Amino acid sequence: MFQYKYFSFIWLVLIILPACNPSEEKTPADQSQIVEAEAEKPQTFLFDIAVDTLFVEQGQVKRNQFLADILLSKGVNYNLIDHIARHHKAVFDVRRIRAGNQYTFISANDSVQTPLYFVYEIDYTDYVVFSLTDSLTARRGFKPIRKETETAFGTISSSLWNAMVDGQYDPNLANKLSEVYAWTIDFFGIQKGDEFELMYERLYVDDKPIGIGKVLASRFRHYGKDQFAFYFEQDSVGDYFDENGQSLMRTFLKAPLKYSRISSGFSNARFHPVLKIYRPHHGVDYAAPSGTPVYAIGDGIITRKGYQKGGGGNYLYIKHNGTYTTAYMHLKGFAKGIAQGVRVSQGQLIGYVGSTGLSTGPHLDFRFFRNGNAVNPLTVESPPAKPVDSANLLRYSEHVLNWQSKLNILKATADEIRKSNMTIESESPKS
Repeated sequence: MFQYKYFSFIWLVLIILPACNPSEEKTPADQSQIVEAEAEKPQTFLFDIAVDTLFVEQGQVKRNQFLADILLSKGVNYNLIDHIARHHKAVFDVRRIRAGNQYTFISANDSVQTPLYFVYEIDYTDYVVFSLTDSLTARRGFKPIRKETETAFGTISSSLWNAMVDGQYDPNLANKLSEVYAWTIDFFGIQKGDEFELMYERLYVDDKPIGIGKVLASRFRHYGKDQFAFYFEQDSVGDYFDENGQSLMRTFLKAPLKYSRISSGFSNARFHPVLKIYRPHHGVDYAAPSGTPVYAIGDGIITRKGYQKGGGGNYLYIKHNGTYTTAYMHLKGFAKGIAQGVRVSQGQLIGYVGSTGLSTGPHLDFRFFRNGNAVNPLTVESPPAKPVDSANLLRYSEHVLNWQSKLNILKATADEIRKSNMTIESESPKS
């Protein structure tokens, strides 16, 4: 009886085991499911190259390092290097490789890691791919830029630039905001206590911030008055308008240069620092470092350009229309292409701050003439440009409501922080 039961048990095990064997050969249906699962696995691309089975190594161009130095260190044949340098200049001239820029080797995942591609990053977005195989090709590519809407706010204590730095924002935001309000706010005249909130585009490549895009909406409180700006596109052209649809652009910029100070104002009797006498000074002196760019404050034609040894040094005059003319004096030099009779546009570079002529230091003597008579540039009222087209007013109203509601939320948050900071300052012990 025992022997019968023993053999029965063995027989039962032999029957069951094949069904439970994990190493059993898969059926065609099972194999198909595995292939499909592998096919669904996403590939990893770098510079539009599938790198899942390849070896990737990144580096940075060192000082006084050339393409040959980089490629030879990876065993690339010198004849191949010479071919790249000679035959791909139309794609990228390798002599333009700069220290500090990134590069990448993409190699075969073999025992010697044979280089297949060399990628040089020209800047944050553009790159060039050199094939190191028999194809010997080269192509340009670019990384996509991602835009994120971010916010900033602050209170002026000394300058807009310092306010951005104090708020730990990108200081270039100061330039962006000053350009938005260039026609309506004189940023040389902003005062302590002025406030701002803005929403803007932050640009990212590979999750790294690379710069500032457009200011989308902002409020700037200047001399107790709120000035709004909203970016709006019509007919595929974008511009800035106030809450009523009036353009923020004016016929003239408020000032012909950025971030300086006024060292001498408009006067009928100013004590001249060189001649030591009182005489009229019918302009505004903007003190700025030598070489600071100077821009045309409006469209016009250059009517005079020259050098006055005992007076304005290098100077030029721009006639904007039948009424207005502006003058720029003591320039270090002129921008390329600037000559008498040349038409310039608003914001165009025309020269650089200097100290030529009768001058004690680098500055721009800026003058404004109405019908041939000198007027104070700081008090000139400029007519507004074209407002939002009537056909787009409804869409613009909805656009403003959307952004203004977001600005209101941002302002409420900013006000709470400002109030908190004021409380902390008032409670701090006096030294």
